[in-house]
Amino acid sequence: MPLIVVTTSPRVAPGLLSHRAWEVLEEGPVRTGSDDHPHLPYLAEAGVAVEVVTPDPAALVREARDGTVVWLGADETLMRAIGHAAIALDDPPVIEVVPGSYDLPGARVLDLVEVMDRLRTNCPWDAKQTHESLAPYLLEEAYEVLETIEEGDHAALREELGDLLLQVAFHARVAHERPEESGGFDIDDVADGIVAKLVRRHPHVFADTRVKGEEEVNDNWETIKAAERAAKNGGDSGSVLDGVPMGQPALSLTAQLMRRAERAGAPAEFLTPAEGSADLGARLFDLVRQAHAAGLDPEAELRTAARDYRDRVRAWESENR
Repeated sequence: MPLIVVTTSPRVAPGLLSHRAWEVLEEGPVRTGSDDHPHLPYLAEAGVAVEVVTPDPAALVREARDGTVVWLGADETLMRAIGHAAIALDDPPVIEVVPGSYDLPGARVLDLVEVMDRLRTNCPWDAKQTHESLAPYLLEEAYEVLETIEEGDHAALREELGDLLLQVAFHARVAHERPEESGGFDIDDVADGIVAKLVRRHPHVFADTRVKGEEEVNDNWETIKAAERAAKNGGDSGSVLDGVPMGQPALSLTAQLMRRAERAGAPAEFLTPAEGSADLGARLFDLVRQAHAAGLDPEAELRTAARDYRDRVRAWESENR
């Protein structure tokens, strides 16, 4: 006779169980180790009786030799203990694991939201943070992500993206404490906003718009963005430069302004620095223009040169120690 362990995901809505899970649960007898297991109300509604007992792996294994026993929910520790108890017997029962529910993609983000909520509530440091105090960490984590990409360190990229994702969750948790009328929102509002934007700006994927290639995708994107600006400004489409963050590093700022102006069809002579510009600034601007014309990212190019300089200095240091 078997011991059947039905596993469930705490990140999937209770009651959503696989067909096989419902079959074995209806066969019974069913036991679980927690009286607040989220599936209990749904099983009771379906007429499935569940006995709440203290988990005893050895007793479960012994009982399963005489008849089917169904255990609802199990963590890694309990499963390991059940395995050890079975190995200790001369005639162990069959142990079957039936997945009752599976995590959907993105399910662990729910865990991040829960952890962030506990930190904000119970950790003195996390509790006192504001958008302003967190801003430096947001920039720092973004640059650390960029560094792992430049270094081709994909293992580190995973970790650094997690640190950056934490910043998004943290800011959303801080905002959740404000009333909605005062600009409050939560992580679901953040996700809803970007989902709506992506769907709206990709009509060739989510609607019946047809495109011939990447260039038409970009054209549609800019047209939709212009319509969005007009909607925000009461019909005035505003400037194509609206939304460019002026606080970013100067090289990337200049390159972004150039890209935006080019998309809007600004005259080519606008790429010439205005009279009165500082000589060094004008020369730097012209270098950015040259990089733009060559399809290069001036920020990335300068960073590459800086890394090369770093490596040469380190090599010199090693030779002179």
